[in-house]
Amino acid sequence: MARHGGGRGWYGKVAGAALGVMMLATGASVWTAQAGGVEDAPPKATAPGKPGGAAVKPVSATIAHASEKGKRGVNITIDDGPDPVWTPRILDLLRQYDVKATFCMVGTQAQAHPDLVKKVVAAGHRLCDHSVSHDTAMDKNTEAYQSRQILDAERMITKASGGVRPMYYRAPGGAFTPYSRKLAASRGMRPLGWNVDTKDFERPGTDAIVATVERELPNGPTLLFHDAGGDRTQTVEALRRLLPQLKQRGYTFGFPVR
Repeated sequence: MARHGGGRGWYGKVAGAALGVMMLATGASVWTAQAGGVEDAPPKATAPGKPGGAAVKPVSATIAHASEKGKRGVNITIDDGPDPVWTPRILDLLRQYDVKATFCMVGTQAQAHPDLVKKVVAAGHRLCDHSVSHDTAMDKNTEAYQSRQILDAERMITKASGGVRPMYYRAPGGAFTPYSRKLAASRGMRPLGWNVDTKDFERPGTDAIVATVERELPNGPTLLFHDAGGDRTQTVEALRRLLPQLKQRGYTFGFPVR
């Protein structure tokens, strides 16, 4: 999500839960295995189609904004969940309008709600690593800290999903560093930015969220929404209006480039 100055109490709780997780992980490298099982060791390189899945393939470390669907593509990205109240409602809407999205999950949230992570994957959406504890000051911290935040979240999300790895990494608040981008890319997770910050996190009203998308969509295709961190009624209602409206205008929903 974008950096916000207030209303961060929910993240204090997440960070508190994450601290214990990271303390357990300190002193040992924590990695994600390939689809078919999760281990606490680096995945072995195996050929595509062989038991154990394909080896991790590095991707570009530049921050992605474009859509795989091209110039008329729109990328719906959903940050900070999964959440037991709001994620199912957003999934229902996406299914209703046959739209695929990218869910940027906080590690501790994925760990707490593995059933929802599996539902996201089963519906054909993509996963994105959004760090362990959503620390928007990650870029001010050490490389060791950044590594734990990214790799521990990768492990948590992959385990919660049943073995499906995140395909992107979105730094909390956009707090990327050259190191974090390179690390994520080496793990097959394309750094993911956004073009339109709907500011739904601030609950400005459904009309304001819709107006922001309509005004700023010419800036680029990747839209930022949230499914956790508080009451997301406005987000749900904005998506209920925007999804059919954008389809009628000839846009196609897809995934960010990798």
